Amino acid sequence: MILQTEKRYYTPEEYLELEEKAEYKNEYKDGEIIPMTGGTTNHNKIAGNFYKKFPLTVQAQNYDIYIGDVRLCIPRYRLYTYPDVMVVKGEPVYEGTSKTTITNPLLIVEVLSNSTKNYDKTDKFKYYRSIPEFREYIMIDQYSFSVEQFAKTTEQQWIFQEYEGKESILVLNSLDLQISLDEIYERVNFELSEE
Repeated sequence: MILQTEKRYYTPEEYLELEEKAEYKNEYKDGEIIPMTGGTTNHNKIAGNFYKKFPLTVQAQNYDIYIGDVRLCIPRYRLYTYPDVMVVKGEPVYEGTSKTTITNPLLIVEVLSNSTKNYDKTDKFKYYRSIPEFREYIMIDQYSFSVEQFAKTTEQQWIFQEYEGKESILVLNSLDLQISLDEIYERVNFELSEE
């Protein structure tokens, strides 16, 4: 006989309280707490390379960039998640009184892994599109020189651009920044498949 345990659902407040004490990050999706998978060294290098290029290029402009540990709240879908990189224009809008959760990214970057790429390309992108300030989505493959870009042109329309090869230059639409794939993938060893 197989015993089925009842799935526990949490309120957002319960999740946030548990997350403050957690030893690892968890995503919250409509009552469920979902442990996040650990990142590889290549994943970390790629997110870090994008992050370090950003402040050098847009120093005098009114943008902030956040990497990995800043939580994003998407109220419409009762979702809390941790994008790899987020860019905010102007001041961040915080959810609640804490300075750990924002609601207004202009640009989101996700480094794709085999275990998360389908979610990042489908449902997660749908959730992100519900954010009024959100204008650009960058998905970076960690296994080859390949970047996918979606840029919002009108309220219901996004354009797609694909970049392949280390000589390609990613040109952002939501702000004045260009970055070569060679820079994004600096010191990444594709022979390491640590997932």
